[in-house]
Amino acid sequence: MSLRPNSSNPARVAGADSADPAGTAPRGTWGSRLGFVLAAAGSAVGLGAVWKFPYVVGQQGGGAFLAVYLGCVLTLGVALLLAEMTVGRLTGKSITTALRMLGGRRWAWIGRIATFNAFAILSFYVVVGGWTVAYLWRAVTGALLTDDTTRLVSDFSSFIGDPVASLVSMAVFLALTAAIVAAGVQKGIERAGKWLMPALFVLMLLVIARALTLPGAMAGVAWFLTPDFSPISGDTLLEALGLAFFSLSLGAGMIVAYGSYLPKDARLASSAVWVATLATLACCLAGLMILPAVFAFGVAPDAGPGLTFITMPAIFAQMPLGHAVAVAFFLLLLFAALTSAVSLFEPVTAFLIDEYQWRRGPAVTTVFAATFGLGVPSALSFGLWRDVRLFDRTIFDLMDYVTVNLMMPAGGLCVALFVGGCIWPKARTVLDAPRSRWFAPVWRVLLLALTPIAIFGVWYHGL
Repeated sequence: MSLRPNSSNPARVAGADSADPAGTAPRGTWGSRLGFVLAAAGSAVGLGAVWKFPYVVGQQGGGAFLAVYLGCVLTLGVALLLAEMTVGRLTGKSITTALRMLGGRRWAWIGRIATFNAFAILSFYVVVGGWTVAYLWRAVTGALLTDDTTRLVSDFSSFIGDPVASLVSMAVFLALTAAIVAAGVQKGIERAGKWLMPALFVLMLLVIARALTLPGAMAGVAWFLTPDFSPISGDTLLEALGLAFFSLSLGAGMIVAYGSYLPKDARLASSAVWVATLATLACCLAGLMILPAVFAFGVAPDAGPGLTFITMPAIFAQMPLGHAVAVAFFLLLLFAALTSAVSLFEPVTAFLIDEYQWRRGPAVTTVFAATFGLGVPSALSFGLWRDVRLFDRTIFDLMDYVTVNLMMPAGGLCVALFVGGCIWPKARTVLDAPRSRWFAPVWRVLLLALTPIAIFGVWYHGL
C-alpha cells in the first residue's frame, strides 16, 4: 500500500518536508485501489480490532452488541466513509484545508477540532501501543508463556500499575511511530504492510483454529454469535456507534487524508464498502480468537482493556511452537498498532505543515512531545492515579469515552451535514458511474436523516 508520485501531478507524499499553503504543492496518488483499501482498513485491523473490539463486546453482552455494531457499520459507517473519501478526493487536501476550500473559513474549524481529536486519541492509544512493545519483549524472553490465567491477570495488573515500565514502553512505541512519520510512511511501513497485514490475518485464523479446540470454547462462540437483545440500552447503542467510528477511523480526518491521495477515476462507493467489510471482518475474527479462549480459561468476558494480553499467552502456552507463534503474534500486533498510530500521528503533523508552514522535522518533534505529555495521565491511570476519577471514570476511560463516543461521532455528523447539504451538487458527482448512480439518493438520506437521528438519539440517552 505504498504511495507513488503521479507523473502528471507529482505530489507531496507522506515523507516530504515541504508544503505549499496556497495549495499548489504537488500531490501523490495511491499506486492502486487495493493499496488505498488496505491502508484505510489498516488502522482498524490493529488495536481497534484485536484489542478494543473483543473487550467492548465482552462488556456489552456479546451477540446483541455485535448485531448493533454491524448495523451501524453497514449503514452509517459506509455512508460516512464515502463522505470523508469524497471531501479528500474533491480537494486533494487534509481535512482542515479541504473544508476551507469547499465551504469557507467557518468550516475549517470543524477540521481543526477533528485534528485535535486525532491527537487526543493518539495520546491514550500510545499507552496500549506501549503494552504491545512490552509484551513482545516478554514473548521473546519466554516469560510470557503460561496457561495460569490467575498469574497472567496478576502480571498484567502489575505491569500497567508500574509507572516506570508503563511510561518507558509508551515512550518506545511513540518514538517508533514518530520515526516512521519523520522518515516518510511510504518508505517503510506502507511497503511492508502489503505483506505483514495479510500475515496477521493468516495468524489470526491459525489462533482461532486452536482456540476453538479448547474445552469450553464453543460456549464462547455461542455467547459471541447469539444475540440476546434484552440488555440493550442507550449506552449499548452509544458504545456500538463509537466503536464503529473508531474501527473505521471516522470523524478525525484520517479517511479525508487517505481520500486526498485517490486518483480521479477511483470508484469511491465500492471502495467504501470494501474498507468497511475488511474492518468488520478483522473485528469478527478478533472476537472468535479472543472470546472462546476467555470462556475456556474462565476469564470474565468483561475483564476490560487487558483482555487480549491475558488470553492470548494462555493459548500460545498450549500450542505447538507456542514460543515462536507468540513472538510472531505480538510482533505483528505491534506492527498493526503502528499502522494505526501513524494514521493518527500523520494528520496532526500534516496540519502543522499545511496550516503553519512548519518543516516536517520540527512538526514531528512537537507532536511527539505533546502526545507524550498528554499520554502520561492516561498511562498513570492504571497505577499511581487509579483512584483519580472524573464522571466516575479513570483518566484513560474518560479520554476513550469522550474522543471515541462523543467527538468522533460529532466529527462524522459535521461531515455528513457538510457533504449531504453544503456541497451536495459536487459530492454526488463521485457517483456518476452507472453502477453507483442509484446509490446517490440513498446516500443523501443516510447523511441528512439517519446519521443525525442516530447520533443525537444516542447522545441524548447517554448524556
